[in-house]
Amino acid sequence: MTDMSGAAPAAAPGVAAIAAATEAIRARAGARQPRIAVVLGSGLGGLTERMRDAVHLPYSEIPGFPLPTVEGHGGELVIGEFGGRQVLMQSGRFHMYEGHSAAVAALPVRVFAVLGVKVLIVTNAAGAIRRSFRAGTLMLISDHLNLTGQNPLTGAVLPGEERFPDMSEPYDPELRRLARDAARERGVAIEEGVYAGLPGPSYETGAEIRMLERLGADAVGMSTVVEVIAARARGIRCLGISTITNPAAGTTAAKLSHAEVMEVADRVKGELGAVVAEVVKRVE
Repeated sequence: MTDMSGAAPAAAPGVAAIAAATEAIRARAGARQPRIAVVLGSGLGGLTERMRDAVHLPYSEIPGFPLPTVEGHGGELVIGEFGGRQVLMQSGRFHMYEGHSAAVAALPVRVFAVLGVKVLIVTNAAGAIRRSFRAGTLMLISDHLNLTGQNPLTGAVLPGEERFPDMSEPYDPELRRLARDAARERGVAIEEGVYAGLPGPSYETGAEIRMLERLGADAVGMSTVVEVIAARARGIRCLGISTITNPAAGTTAAKLSHAEVMEVADRVKGELGAVVAEVVKRVE
């Protein structure tokens, strides 16, 4: 299988691959030691422009990091000051629908853990299953359904990881409280719900959305869940925020498009950035 660029997908990374990527990042980061990492979803890479004194590391300079092939995913790590703290931002995911395994999709999170990251903030663009959600709604992820068919922990247990991590609260309650408080103080409306992670890349059918609705999902997307599983196996606290960019298939008569996803994500990135910055300031 090849991804959209024609390159073969990377093999599942092990200890050596994680170490090589970690050392490449440390060599460029210098004295910066971020304890907070932010993963930027589709169209949200512009948040890196708000960082100060930043170092940009293209994925081409990080061993084992494949280049994203999806519009809206920049393909770099940025380390600098954001919200008054040293933060590492990941602009560009490795999606499983590009031909990558769950282990490759989770590689950055595992590298972040070795670098000393303790808090992971994941953002994504998602389709609305809950009928009251409108395009531009921000949704705190309270829980998720991993329907990707993969788990990044399958295989050998890597150093520093739990074999059977507890997933009863994958999204940290205290971080969610900080986000709710930040949103209220900034005048940003924010909802909360369950995110369903599917493999993609096709959008879901109307029947699939009705199934997900019955399963308790409020929003649906093609990322995030394997990153959070890997983070929890490393003891990293997680906060997830979805930007609702469109109604899911069958909930309206509208057709779905990636262009719409990008347009809505760009429109609300200021509100999302304000909430993330406040959480970064306040997190212990």
